[in-house]
Amino acid sequence: MENKKTCLYDEHVALGAQMSPFGGFIMPIQYTSIIEEHNAVRNECGVFDVSHMGEVLISGTDAERFVNHIFTNDVTAMPIGKILYGMMCYEDGGVVDDLLVYKKADDRFLLVINAANIDKDIEWIEGHAKDFDVFVADQCDYYGQLAIQGPDSERVVEEVLEIPCKELSFYTFKEIIGYQGTSENIIVSRTGYTGEDGFEIYGMKSFIREMWDKLIKSGRCKPCGLGCRDTLRFEVGLPLYGDELSADISPIMAGLGIFVKLDKEEFIGKEALAIQKAEGTKMKLIGIELAGKAIPRHGYKVLCDGEEIGEVTTGYNSISTGKSVCMALVNTEHSKLGTEVEVQIRKKTFKGVIVKKRFYDKHYKK
Repeated sequence: MENKKTCLYDEHVALGAQMSPFGGFIMPIQYTSIIEEHNAVRNECGVFDVSHMGEVLISGTDAERFVNHIFTNDVTAMPIGKILYGMMCYEDGGVVDDLLVYKKADDRFLLVINAANIDKDIEWIEGHAKDFDVFVADQCDYYGQLAIQGPDSERVVEEVLEIPCKELSFYTFKEIIGYQGTSENIIVSRTGYTGEDGFEIYGMKSFIREMWDKLIKSGRCKPCGLGCRDTLRFEVGLPLYGDELSADISPIMAGLGIFVKLDKEEFIGKEALAIQKAEGTKMKLIGIELAGKAIPRHGYKVLCDGEEIGEVTTGYNSISTGKSVCMALVNTEHSKLGTEVEVQIRKKTFKGVIVKKRFYDKHYKK
């Protein structure tokens, strides 16, 4: 299948971005360097094209009940304008996808899903909607999306884009109908995937192109690619579907049980996840800090006393800390903090120790 292009493809090419396939799209990996873009987000402000993400609107009389049925978090007490993170799970507790749920009204919820899972997710959602009075609308072709991230992001959104956002707290959003007297309707949320304060803006693709151009021409917001998006999210312990979550890696195994509300009456996968939480899981996601500078990569083996105990899910030389670190899925019996392990990198093994998965502190605005 041919890879798709986002509404900003031509802008990325014009800026000289290194382009590569990701999640079914041709996306910018970097413009200048991953390190430079990473540091821009940590210290100032960066903008990402995240128009590859998928959007699905669930509406109708049973919208709340249906979303609660397919979602591990609990939307029943959720006020309008609030966002929740969670997962859609299979009956065995494996993850269909992790996603954000935006409550637009009592009978309207916007689901934001991962690009690589769009077709699978929509098919899965529609398959479970048949017994509910809901309408499932695929809105992926309508929306473009920008993520403006970093400690300066609030000022940039307010002053460059002229979008009021100071009043938004973390994981809330607002809809602006008729932006600046135009026919544009947009969504602005205080969310992101970097561990820094930031905003995500959804709108028609022509509007997103205009916003991108304003940001780049202002010189106050550095264009950033998916390369640093991965290094940023990894440092603060945020999972990537396909690495730290999958059909074989449940939220409990990944240490994300806080987003699984077992006190809900029911949801798909509840029984399996309740057993996992009560009895524990055979495998557990942990962090490892290596003594040297060797870089652990996805799939590399993790050893303890010469015995293979698991494998790396994501690894980097952390740009913000200068340390060689990774997340890994290992046997639970070997997952205790402080446990000495080794990571096999090519034909050599390198010593490491199990640490917390968050290698760098988050800086969200509460």
